[in-house]
Amino acid sequence: MQIYPDKYQQVIQTHSSLIRLVVHSLQQEELRPKLNDVLTISANNGWVTLVAAIRKILSGERNRENLGGMNGLDEEDTVIINAILNGIQNPAMLPEGDGATGDATMAAPGIASMIHEAATGNAQALVLLSNMAEQMSRAGGDMSRLGGIMKTIIDGERDPDILCKGMGQQGRSLVLSILDELGRIQAH
Repeated sequence: MQIYPDKYQQVIQTHSSLIRLVVHSLQQEELRPKLNDVLTISANNGWVTLVAAIRKILSGERNRENLGGMNGLDEEDTVIINAILNGIQNPAMLPEGDGATGDATMAAPGIASMIHEAATGNAQALVLLSNMAEQMSRAGGDMSRLGGIMKTIIDGERDPDILCKGMGQQGRSLVLSILDELGRIQAH
């Protein structure tokens, strides 16, 4: 599956807290214990290759080819590693926010596109969404709820009252934006 630029941005925004934590921990040693906890949890949840690449970065490796040759990384992992390396090179390139407060207008098109692809049988899109939903579930709050309803949306549920149950205004706004974008995609 090709990840289009808006999908790259969605992956980066979803994992912005990790990306920022890695880059900032290189400059602020006091952040290392928190990062190590995050990396341990991530590895225990199946992100072993990504964590290994991040640990190489923390040890000083900056050559993209030496980070597992980038061969063992899936597309989402590669986007995350590239965002970390870009952020190290130029901190102005770091994503804003913490992954849980992204701009719904930016996130919705990428998520909707992946949902549409997954719903039409694209297995790679389904895997990417599954990984994203898992990360969202760990974020807590509305992002956790969105991660929890991802499969329901892929399966075709479009009732905002059902999908937004228990969400705050920000989560509801994101879900409604995703549904609007899905409507546009499916109309074409």
